[in-house]
Amino acid sequence: MYVVNKIIVNVYIFALMQEAFQYIRNSLAGIYPDNEINSISYLLLTEVTGLNRTGIILNKNTNISDNQRQQLEEFVKQLQTKRPIQYVLGYTEFYGLRFEVDESVLIPRPETEELVDWVRESIDTTLPLKIMDIGTGSGCIAIALKSVFKNSEVTAVDVSQSALTTASKNATSNSSELNFQQIDILQLNALTQKQNIIVSNPPYIPTKEMVDIEAHVLDYEPHSALFVPDSDPLLFYRKISMLAQEGLFDGGFLFFEIHRDYGQQTVDMLSEIGFKSIVLKKDIAGNNRMIRAVK
Repeated sequence: MYVVNKIIVNVYIFALMQEAFQYIRNSLAGIYPDNEINSISYLLLTEVTGLNRTGIILNKNTNISDNQRQQLEEFVKQLQTKRPIQYVLGYTEFYGLRFEVDESVLIPRPETEELVDWVRESIDTTLPLKIMDIGTGSGCIAIALKSVFKNSEVTAVDVSQSALTTASKNATSNSSELNFQQIDILQLNALTQKQNIIVSNPPYIPTKEMVDIEAHVLDYEPHSALFVPDSDPLLFYRKISMLAQEGLFDGGFLFFEIHRDYGQQTVDMLSEIGFKSIVLKKDIAGNNRMIRAVK
């Protein structure tokens, strides 16, 4: 530590793997919880060295190159602003697949993997079906479903062209053939093709809850994919359900990821529109998180 113009500057000099690990921990202390810093440290070192956690531990006395050190310093600088590590690295994993992510798309969540699993468990995956993912973002749901329903035609819809560009890249990198459509679902009067399955994880957080959202989400993830007006928290669910009522084949399935506080309201809305066999399902944390309904 030294002083320049009365400003205290912390200097971390590291040349070995174990020193780099400690550099990351010291730099992020007080910004993230200790257990999260530990995970971040391994993720960053894996990214710059190509070693897994075991390899990092076994190579603790291995030298870090100048290029690797510069990469780590740049990653840490971004993380100190609370930019999500998925955006810092430029990718994340979802359903065993790798997805490119940036500020144009939401970071895929584990509970959304549970939604994909529920679709897989509910329907014969060998059938040649028509599947639509509304509000595709990074394409994680659509691409994960295509990896399971290999004989099906999957369409991914989003209002954002930048999101569709990211989703298209992810489809290519995961050898997944999808149909992409740029559509403002709120302005759509009818689907152009009938579907067997419609899945959506639309915006569902009322704007009043912004004050409770963590900074790394609020400051970096796209608000248009997160928030809905306080006056109409079911805005997207109602619109998609009405489109699905006409746009699904008889016996077709509608799946939603939902706000945990609006489960029963969403069930009631679906029932009023005419859906049957409506099931409200909890996620692994015990929160109402998913709905399945049948036309």
